[in-house]
Amino acid sequence: MTDDIDPLLLRPEKAAELLSVGRTTVYALMRSGALRSVRVGTLRRIPPTALAEYVAHLEEEQAA
Repeated sequence: MTDDIDPLLLRPEKAAELLSVGRTTVYALMRSGALRSVRVGTLRRIPPTALAEYVAHLEEEQAA
């Protein structure tokens, strides 16, 4: 795999880094359904679009 290909699914640790939150927070968000994730076997992965959706939801909440 080359470095110029964006990942289709993110590990929770990478999602935490991108959101500037802790790994535990990402797992809590996934558990609550606030952050969409998918199961790959026994692993949980996060589509990059789910991060954008989560941030957009936060922005909408704060605008109201």
